[in-house]
Amino acid sequence: MLAAIGQLAAVFVGIPSLIYLAVQIREQTKERRQAAVNVLTAQWGDLTCALHESAEFSAIYLRGVQSFHDLDAVSKLRFSAFQNRFFKNFEGMYYSRCDGILTPELWGEIERTMSDFLAYDGVRQWWETRKHWHTEEFRRVVDAIIARGDKPRAYSTYNLREIAAPGHAHEGSR
Repeated sequence: MLAAIGQLAAVFVGIPSLIYLAVQIREQTKERRQAAVNVLTAQWGDLTCALHESAEFSAIYLRGVQSFHDLDAVSKLRFSAFQNRFFKNFEGMYYSRCDGILTPELWGEIERTMSDFLAYDGVRQWWETRKHWHTEEFRRVVDAIIARGDKPRAYSTYNLREIAAPGHAHEGSR
Protein backbone atom coordinates (compact mmCIF):
# COMPACT_ATOMS: atom_id res chain seq x y z
CA MET A 1 0.00 0.00 0.00
CA LEU A 2 2.82 2.37 0.86
CA ALA A 3 4.48 1.60 -2.49
CA ALA A 4 1.25 2.44 -4.34
CA ILE A 5 0.98 5.76 -2.52
CA GLY A 6 4.62 6.46 -3.40
CA GLN A 7 3.97 5.72 -7.06
CA LEU A 8 0.86 7.90 -7.03
CA ALA A 9 2.84 10.75 -5.46
CA ALA A 10 5.52 10.33 -8.12
CA VAL A 11 2.86 10.64 -10.83
CA PHE A 12 1.49 13.84 -9.29
CA VAL A 13 4.98 15.29 -9.01
CA GLY A 14 5.92 14.05 -12.50
CA ILE A 15 2.94 15.54 -14.37
CA PRO A 16 3.82 19.18 -13.58
CA SER A 17 7.42 18.42 -14.49
CA LEU A 18 6.33 17.04 -17.87
CA ILE A 19 4.10 20.07 -18.45
CA TYR A 20 6.97 22.38 -17.57
CA LEU A 21 9.30 20.46 -19.90
CA ALA A 22 6.76 20.64 -22.75
CA VAL A 23 6.36 24.40 -22.27
CA GLN A 24 10.16 24.86 -22.27
CA ILE A 25 10.56 22.81 -25.46
CA ARG A 26 7.78 24.80 -27.13
CA GLU A 27 9.43 28.10 -26.18
CA GLN A 28 12.82 26.90 -27.41
CA THR A 29 11.24 25.83 -30.70
CA LYS A 30 9.70 29.30 -31.12
CA GLU A 31 13.04 30.93 -30.33
CA ARG A 32 14.87 28.68 -32.83
CA ARG A 33 12.23 29.40 -35.48
CA GLN A 34 12.51 33.16 -34.90
CA ALA A 35 16.31 32.99 -34.99
CA ALA A 36 16.16 31.12 -38.30
CA VAL A 37 13.75 33.68 -39.76
CA ASN A 38 16.06 36.47 -38.58
CA VAL A 39 19.02 34.82 -40.32
CA LEU A 40 17.03 34.42 -43.55
CA THR A 41 15.94 38.07 -43.35
CA ALA A 42 19.53 39.23 -42.84
CA GLN A 43 20.72 37.09 -45.77
CA TRP A 44 17.99 38.60 -47.96
CA GLY A 45 19.00 42.11 -46.95
CA ASP A 46 22.68 41.40 -47.67
CA LEU A 47 21.77 39.97 -51.04
CA THR A 48 19.66 42.90 -52.19
CA CYS A 49 22.35 45.42 -51.20
CA ALA A 50 23.93 44.91 -54.62
CA LEU A 51 20.84 46.41 -56.24
CA HIS A 52 20.74 49.62 -54.26
CA GLU A 53 24.45 50.16 -53.76
CA SER A 54 25.53 49.96 -57.40
CA ALA A 55 23.77 51.82 -60.19
CA GLU A 56 25.95 49.92 -62.66
CA PHE A 57 24.80 46.55 -61.34
CA SER A 58 21.20 47.74 -61.12
CA ALA A 59 21.35 48.54 -64.84
CA ILE A 60 22.83 45.10 -65.58
CA TYR A 61 20.11 43.49 -63.49
CA LEU A 62 17.28 45.36 -65.21
CA ARG A 63 18.70 44.46 -68.64
CA GLY A 64 19.19 40.86 -67.49
CA VAL A 65 15.61 40.37 -66.38
CA GLN A 66 14.55 41.38 -69.88
CA SER A 67 17.00 39.06 -71.64
CA PHE A 68 19.82 37.07 -70.12
CA HIS A 69 20.92 36.00 -73.60
CA ASP A 70 21.43 39.61 -74.75
CA LEU A 71 23.86 40.49 -71.97
CA ASP A 72 27.58 40.72 -72.73
CA ALA A 73 29.79 38.05 -71.12
CA VAL A 74 30.82 40.12 -68.07
CA SER A 75 27.25 41.24 -67.42
CA LYS A 76 26.05 37.63 -67.77
CA LEU A 77 28.60 36.58 -65.18
CA ARG A 78 27.53 39.30 -62.73
CA PHE A 79 23.81 38.72 -63.32
CA SER A 80 24.28 34.96 -63.02
CA ALA A 81 26.28 35.22 -59.79
CA PHE A 82 23.54 37.41 -58.29
CA GLN A 83 20.73 35.14 -59.48
CA ASN A 84 22.55 32.10 -58.13
CA ARG A 85 22.76 33.67 -54.67
CA PHE A 86 19.14 34.80 -54.99
CA PHE A 87 17.86 31.34 -55.86
CA LYS A 88 20.08 29.56 -53.32
CA ASN A 89 18.47 31.86 -50.76
CA PHE A 90 15.01 30.94 -52.09
CA GLU A 91 15.98 27.27 -51.94
CA GLY A 92 17.08 27.64 -48.32
CA MET A 93 13.78 29.30 -47.53
CA TYR A 94 11.91 26.51 -49.28
CA TYR A 95 13.61 23.87 -47.14
CA SER A 96 13.00 26.00 -44.04
CA ARG A 97 9.32 25.82 -44.96
CA CYS A 98 9.54 22.06 -45.42
CA ASP A 99 11.15 21.78 -41.97
CA GLY A 100 8.38 23.84 -40.41
CA ILE A 101 10.60 26.82 -39.64
CA LEU A 102 8.76 29.19 -41.96
CA THR A 103 5.02 29.49 -41.59
CA PRO A 104 2.75 29.00 -44.61
CA GLU A 105 2.14 32.77 -44.62
CA LEU A 106 5.86 33.56 -44.84
CA TRP A 107 6.39 30.94 -47.52
CA GLY A 108 3.47 32.42 -49.46
CA GLU A 109 5.23 35.79 -49.41
CA ILE A 110 8.44 34.22 -50.68
CA GLU A 111 6.63 32.26 -53.38
CA ARG A 112 4.90 35.45 -54.60
CA THR A 113 8.29 37.16 -54.75
CA MET A 114 9.74 34.26 -56.73
CA SER A 115 6.72 34.38 -59.05
CA ASP A 116 7.32 38.06 -59.74
CA PHE A 117 10.96 37.45 -60.71
CA LEU A 118 10.28 34.26 -62.66
CA ALA A 119 7.70 36.05 -64.81
CA TYR A 120 10.56 37.78 -66.65
CA ASP A 121 12.10 36.16 -69.72
CA GLY A 122 15.67 36.90 -68.65
CA VAL A 123 15.26 35.19 -65.28
CA ARG A 124 13.68 32.18 -66.97
CA GLN A 125 16.53 32.09 -69.49
CA TRP A 126 19.05 32.20 -66.65
CA TRP A 127 17.16 29.45 -64.78
CA GLU A 128 17.46 27.12 -67.78
CA THR A 129 21.27 27.55 -67.68
CA ARG A 130 21.65 26.98 -63.94
CA LYS A 131 18.76 24.94 -62.61
CA HIS A 132 20.97 21.86 -62.50
CA TRP A 133 22.82 23.57 -59.62
CA HIS A 134 19.73 23.13 -57.42
CA THR A 135 18.04 20.13 -55.86
CA GLU A 136 15.52 18.25 -57.92
CA GLU A 137 12.77 19.04 -55.45
CA PHE A 138 13.43 22.78 -55.58
CA ARG A 139 13.67 22.67 -59.38
CA ARG A 140 10.15 21.24 -59.45
CA VAL A 141 8.93 24.15 -57.30
CA VAL A 142 10.51 26.73 -59.61
CA ASP A 143 9.41 24.95 -62.78
CA ALA A 144 5.83 24.82 -61.44
CA ILE A 145 5.91 28.58 -60.85
CA ILE A 146 7.23 29.15 -64.37
CA ALA A 147 4.55 26.83 -65.83
CA ARG A 148 1.83 29.11 -64.42
CA GLY A 149 2.92 31.71 -66.96
CA ASP A 150 2.52 34.75 -64.71
CA LYS A 151 2.79 38.12 -66.40
CA PRO A 152 5.77 40.32 -65.50
CA ARG A 153 4.67 42.90 -62.93
CA ALA A 154 7.58 43.53 -60.56
CA TYR A 155 9.09 46.18 -62.82
CA SER A 156 6.01 46.98 -64.89
CA THR A 157 6.05 50.65 -63.87
CA TYR A 158 9.72 51.04 -64.86
CA ASN A 159 10.64 52.10 -68.36
CA LEU A 160 13.04 49.23 -68.98
CA ARG A 161 13.83 50.49 -72.48
CA GLU A 162 15.69 53.39 -70.83
CA ILE A 163 18.34 51.02 -69.50
CA ALA A 164 21.25 51.26 -71.90
CA ALA A 165 24.05 48.76 -72.38
CA PRO A 166 27.43 49.71 -70.90
CA GLY A 167 29.17 52.45 -72.83
CA HIS A 168 25.93 53.76 -74.36
CA ALA A 169 24.78 55.97 -71.52
CA HIS A 170 25.90 57.20 -68.12
CA GLU A 171 24.48 54.79 -65.54
CA GLY A 172 25.20 56.75 -62.39
CA SER A 173 28.08 54.67 -61.04
CA ARG A 174 31.39 56.18 -60.04
